[in-house]
Amino acid sequence: MADLLGSILSSMEKPPTVHNQESRRKAREQAARLKKLEEDEKRKKTEFRRKMEKEVSSFIQDSKLQKKKYDPMGKIERSILHDVAEVAGLSSFSFGEDEESRYVMLFKKEFAPSDEELEAYRKGEEWDPQKAEERRRLKEKAALEMEAASRSVKRPASPNSNYRDKYSHLIGTSAAKDAAHTLEANQAYGCVPVANKRDTRSIEEAMNEIRAKKRQKKGEEEGAGSGSGV
Repeated sequence: MADLLGSILSSMEKPPTVHNQESRRKAREQAARLKKLEEDEKRKKTEFRRKMEKEVSSFIQDSKLQKKKYDPMGKIERSILHDVAEVAGLSSFSFGEDEESRYVMLFKKEFAPSDEELEAYRKGEEWDPQKAEERRRLKEKAALEMEAASRSVKRPASPNSNYRDKYSHLIGTSAAKDAAHTLEANQAYGCVPVANKRDTRSIEEAMNEIRAKKRQKKGEEEGAGSGSGV
């Protein structure tokens, strides 16, 4: 019986020691602190969202404002602000090189920023519409001048066709080539075929012979007339 009773007593849970009690107390306190921190974080997010909703509403109702720039804020706050802007129908962008300097800008839909404006903000520059318009006009002017200059460049003239090919159906390919090879310079008449030169000399000789015959005939007629008169 004694052994049985001893085994039963040894199997029963022993009362917690002082060390175990302290550990459990610390665990309960830590869980309570974490819960409080989570509740505080949730409360702060809710308050910040309400604040942003109020500011965004005032921004929308102010007809004089086209955009609104906020001071640098944390990632969670930026995320909340972007969400509020999207619900309100606004365009929102974040700018800044590092996390500490990141800020949010809101734009009304009818005044959405151009690519040039967004690029200026990304570079950390201020946006000046007048200077941007002046740069745009200068770019357009330079483009027009370049286009006009390219059009004014004269291209080398080239014949539309080869005259030998053009008239080959009339004089034949071989004849056209032969005529082209038989041209020689002539100071009086320019370039004429050699065959034409020979034809010209034959005509001159024939004309000289005709003139000589006419002179001879005329001389004979004059001689006959003078003989009959005697």
